[in-house]
Amino acid sequence: MTAMLSGVTVVEISSFVAAPTAGLTLTQLGADVIRIDPLGGAPDINRWPVTAEGRSLYWAGLNRGKSSVELDLAEPHAQQVVRRMLAAPGDGTGILVTNLAGKQWLSDPVLREIRPDLIHVQVLGQRDGRSAVDYTVNAATGVPLATGLGPAPVNHALPAWDLLCGMYVAVAVLAALHKRRDSGAGTFATVSLDDVAASVLTTLGFMPEAQLTGTSRPPLGNAIYGTYGTEMPLADGTRIIVVALTSRHWRDLVSVTQTGRVFAALEAELGIDLAHEAARFEHRDLLDAVLRPWFGSRTLAEVTAALAATSVLWSPFRTLRDLAVDLAAGVASPVVALRDETGIGTVLATAGPIRRPSEAAPPIPPAPLLGEHTAQSLERLLGGEP
Repeated sequence: MTAMLSGVTVVEISSFVAAPTAGLTLTQLGADVIRIDPLGGAPDINRWPVTAEGRSLYWAGLNRGKSSVELDLAEPHAQQVVRRMLAAPGDGTGILVTNLAGKQWLSDPVLREIRPDLIHVQVLGQRDGRSAVDYTVNAATGVPLATGLGPAPVNHALPAWDLLCGMYVAVAVLAALHKRRDSGAGTFATVSLDDVAASVLTTLGFMPEAQLTGTSRPPLGNAIYGTYGTEMPLADGTRIIVVALTSRHWRDLVSVTQTGRVFAALEAELGIDLAHEAARFEHRDLLDAVLRPWFGSRTLAEVTAALAATSVLWSPFRTLRDLAVDLAAGVASPVVALRDETGIGTVLATAGPIRRPSEAAPPIPPAPLLGEHTAQSLERLLGGEP
C-alpha cells in the first residue's frame, strides 16, 4: 500500500476533521504528508477525547503517519518558508490541502505565481467562505429532524459531512495529480461542507423526494426508511437490529420465525404483497407486532443460532467499549491493532482500511508530536531553513 503514492509530497495546513481526513487518506495511500501547524498547535491540538495526561487521541489519530512541522505562520518569514515548500521541484510536489481560508499569503493567485502547476484543494465551511462545522451544516440539512422519534431534532455523533468532505478532497487531489502528469496543468478546487451535504442528500434521494412531495422525511426512530428494519428486544435484555432488504431476506425471516400463516392472512386481508420492500415499510408496525413475540422469547444465543443459516441481516446493538475490547483482542478487524505510542501508551491504531489481499498489512505508523519533524522536513524540501 505504501507504494501507491510513493514520491508524492502533500503540504497540509488544517484543523478539525475534513482537511486532516484528506491528508490522512493520502498518507495511508503512501504519500508523504507534511502537516504545518502554528506555534502551539492549531485549535484542534487538544480536542477531546484526550488521555489522562491531556494528549488528544483525536489529533493523534487524524495525523498518524504525517510529518509535523511547527511554524509561526503569522510571521512573513514562515509564510515564505511554506511557499518555498510548495515550490520545491518535482512531479510529486506542489500539492496543498488546507482549510485555512481568507489568508492573502495563502491565496491561490499568490501561490500560483511561484508554482503555476500547483495542486491546491481548499476545504470551506460554506461555499461563500463563511465558517461552518459539520454539526451546523447538518442542522441546516433537515437530517436531525428526520432522526430519532421527533418532534425534537437529534444530532448524530458521527461527523459524516466532515468525513465525506475529506474523502472528496483526497479524490480531487488524486484527479488533479493525474491531470498534471498528463498535461502539466495545475488545479485549484474548493470543497465545502454545505455543498457536500447538498450533493450527497440529493444523490440519495432525500432532496428530490422533498421537492416532489412537498414534505420532509419523518423521524422513524430505529426503523429504516423505505424497507423493513427494526430494533428487537430479546429475552435477556439484549437489543438487536433486524433488516430485511430483499424478498429473500424476508422469506428467510418469515420461515425462521414460523410466521408464514399469519403474514399470508394479512396479505390476503389487506391486499398487499410483503415480498415488496415498500409494502414491508408501509406496514412495518403490523410486521413488528407479529415478529416481536418470537424475538422477545429468545436470548441472544438462541437468536444467533436460529439466524445463522439464514440470509437475514441482523446485529446486536453494542457499546463502543464492546467493539474496543474485540479490536484489542484482534477478533473484530485486521486493520486495527494495539500500538505503543509515545505520550499515550498502548492504544488502538490503524493504517487505514484499504488492503491488497496479496500483501501483508502495512505497519501502523506513529502519531507525530507537534513540530516533531520541523527540521528534517525543511531540510528535505528546502535544504534547511534559510
